[in-house]
Amino acid sequence: MYQPYPTSGGQPPEPVRPEAPTPVLNAVKLMYAGAVLSAISLIITLVTIGSLRTAIHNADPTLTPAKVHSAEVAAVAVAVIFGLIGIGLWIWMAYANKAGKNWARITATVFFALDTLSVLASLRQAEPVLTRVVSILIWLTGLGAIILLWRRESSEFFAASKTPK
Repeated sequence: MYQPYPTSGGQPPEPVRPEAPTPVLNAVKLMYAGAVLSAISLIITLVTIGSLRTAIHNADPTLTPAKVHSAEVAAVAVAVIFGLIGIGLWIWMAYANKAGKNWARITATVFFALDTLSVLASLRQAEPVLTRVVSILIWLTGLGAIILLWRRESSEFFAASKTPK
């Protein structure tokens, strides 16, 4: 007859993950807002395609209509690809930070630094006022999220969320 090997009782309890504090939850909300603002920015880019053709032609009047069209298509493709990637990154960072992943807090900070460089570089270029305003709103949203993610309560949450190895 088969007798199972005696065990010491049940399985050890799973470590309890702490609830995200208010600053982290607010940072997550800001990240979702950043995704929405990025979507609005993408829509603005698509709506203002007509001005892109003129801007390309004014930048280099020697371009043939075919080359202007090719440049326009390439610019729109790049804008759509980077716009969708940006939206996805906002959502991914919101999800991972809410889960208490410290690597996500660091990664979000790096993304914010890269966005800061991008905004500073865009200030040197001519662009529509609405595009610039939305870019700055997205940057401010990121700034707010980063400040909230690095507050003391947030740091304690990320430290407590680490699983023992």
